[in-house]
Amino acid sequence: MKRPYIIGITGCSASGKTSFVHRLRDIFSGKDLSVISQDNYYKPLDFQPRDPEGHPHFDLPESIDMVRFQNDLNSIRSGQQVSYLEYTFNNKDAEPKTIVVEPSPIIIMEGLFIFHNEEIRNNLDLKIYIDSTEEVMWERRLKRDQAERGLEADWLVYQWNNHVLPSYKEFLEPYKYEADLVIHNIKSYDLCLQMVIDHLTAHLNRG
Repeated sequence: MKRPYIIGITGCSASGKTSFVHRLRDIFSGKDLSVISQDNYYKPLDFQPRDPEGHPHFDLPESIDMVRFQNDLNSIRSGQQVSYLEYTFNNKDAEPKTIVVEPSPIIIMEGLFIFHNEEIRNNLDLKIYIDSTEEVMWERRLKRDQAERGLEADWLVYQWNNHVLPSYKEFLEPYKYEADLVIHNIKSYDLCLQMVIDHLTAHLNRG
């Protein structure tokens, strides 16, 4: 099997990276494109790093099981199927599904620390950074986490100011300048999405 074309997509929380990946998955068939999301590699809650107040800190690189993530990247690069349990954001009432990822010509690695990990970064053929303003990302995150995860506004403010933004500044934003494509997602990323679709279509057509 020919070595897959590996794309890394990163950006701050609520920048739009997950929806961007979903749009790509809607365009390309499963035999052409597969996705491995770093969200599904969070360590169990008991093994999460803690901030000075004793709260779990999910916005640090050590919150992710990078060894398992790297092993799965190596496996799918070599043409092997990988599987893992869906991460349910510590919702005790949610039953995690088993996610099976088949090898394909295009592999998307999506998540916060895709570029920060040197070994993973060096295996990427295309690096995409999705950006937005802090104000827009905060508004999106507040709306999402209240609606989808039932989190209180006070906790979300604490997380944003003490976890999300400091980690964004240290572990994500510096790598924006190493990206092959920076997408500014303030109102829409449709034009850039079409550019990426055209690029991947051309890649598939070349065989």
